[in-house]
Amino acid sequence: MRKQGYHHGNLRQALIEAALELIREKGPTGFTLSEAAKTAGVTPAAVYRHFDGREDLIAEAARQGFEMFADLMQYAYDKGQPSALAAFEATGRAYLAFARKHPGHYIAMFESGVSLNRDPELAAAANRAKAVLEQAAADLSQHIPLDRRPPASMVSAHIWAMSHGVVELYARNTGTASPFPPEDLLETGVGIYLRGLGLIDPD
Repeated sequence: MRKQGYHHGNLRQALIEAALELIREKGPTGFTLSEAAKTAGVTPAAVYRHFDGREDLIAEAARQGFEMFADLMQYAYDKGQPSALAAFEATGRAYLAFARKHPGHYIAMFESGVSLNRDPELAAAANRAKAVLEQAAADLSQHIPLDRRPPASMVSAHIWAMSHGVVELYARNTGTASPFPPEDLLETGVGIYLRGLGLIDPD
């Protein structure tokens, strides 16, 4: 158990960190608020000074995760410039890297069942991350004639779904053996998709 006596200013964050630890160990529905309080080293009553319930606590963990995720996606996008293709591919790799480095946040964001529209701050953070991938898709799609150009939101949704699938099946040690490194699976999958759109040349 952590040390008692958190100052008022960091008790809230200590509870979030405790929740993230429990989420990693037991999943988003596998712990109680009492367990989060115990892990943080405080009384259960202290939790309710900051959160209405477990879902409220998980939602805040998800919000913080999306803020970090959006920053990482933006960094990857910027680093890939001025190549639209490099920027697009970099955002896909950033998705995979985030899921591996921050599994508690990732689960809170995508597997907890907490609605992204639960509160405006959570929705804004999630939309900021989504907007980076949509911008990368829009940049790349400029090379497709307008009458054959899919919406950027559709392209980004396809890549997001592909990235999520690779993460869920092969990148988070779920017990499913990957026939290839997850990075290779994602890169080749994105390559096949982009070739189908005519955005990169066939090998």
